[in-house]
Amino acid sequence: MMPKLKSSLRVARHSFGGAVSAGVVVLISINAPAQNLFEADYGSGQILEITPGGAQNLFASGLNQPLGLAFDNAGNLFEADANSGNVYEFTPGGAQSAFASGLGRPNALAFDNAGNLFVADGISGDVYEFTPGGAQSTFASGLSQPLGLAFDNAGNLFVSDYNSDDIYKLAPGGAQSTFASGLSGPWGLAFDSTGNLFEADSLSGNIYEFTPGGVQSTFASGLDHPVGLAFDQADNLFEGDFNSGNIYEFTSGGGQTLFASGLNQPTLLAFQGLPLPAPEPSAMTLLAAGAIALLAGSRRSRCSIRNGTRR
Repeated sequence: MMPKLKSSLRVARHSFGGAVSAGVVVLISINAPAQNLFEADYGSGQILEITPGGAQNLFASGLNQPLGLAFDNAGNLFEADANSGNVYEFTPGGAQSAFASGLGRPNALAFDNAGNLFVADGISGDVYEFTPGGAQSTFASGLSQPLGLAFDNAGNLFVSDYNSDDIYKLAPGGAQSTFASGLSGPWGLAFDSTGNLFEADSLSGNIYEFTPGGVQSTFASGLDHPVGLAFDQADNLFEGDFNSGNIYEFTSGGGQTLFASGLNQPTLLAFQGLPLPAPEPSAMTLLAAGAIALLAGSRRSRCSIRNGTRR
């Protein structure tokens, strides 16, 4: 759902040296809806859509071990279907099509700012890049079992490598460096609004936080095979807990609550994209009319003053 644009019209009267002119001012407010959370339900082969209140709705079914989820800028949802080797695209209405096929085991997905899709392949150990038109190239190779992807604000791609217990940083040109090591089954990755990286450490049951400089701290512990991570617009962190079938919500201070339960091996998560719409044409027309009216009124006032008259 797109945000609704509400416009109200007011008449403002402006005084110019005692002269009064009338103009139209348009006041526009945008009410952005809350985001829905999408969850790859690995055990059931489904994608569930969960409202902010926790209501679960079926978005797609019949998938074969769904893992990675990512939204493009147009609001289309992409899903890494691990066991089929496909990446599927879903329109906001749920219509499904194959975006890419013939992959080994697509695990994680992430979009860069240019709209290119990056796919972590767990069998080949490669990270593939797909243009919006579907053209495929190899962005990085030689990884052991990449399971998580996330971009920072500078366009660097971070990859969690499950078997090597490392997180790698890939520069936009593909240059690779080790960002963190000594982890225990690193899986889902997500950045908060300040640029800190969060990692779901599946085998230790912890969520680790890393500063941009790589300083590590424990954000949460005692989880049961944490896999998926995603931040909402308020910087609350959501975690898919594979073994318990729960999704937990964490505030920025670390407070934990149960957000959803009864899931079948929840894996990776993604929040519904909320691109802002262009202003309604009627609102733009009114805004332009108001600006013209104000300008015309001020010009008439100045002319009246120069001619020694007042209106």
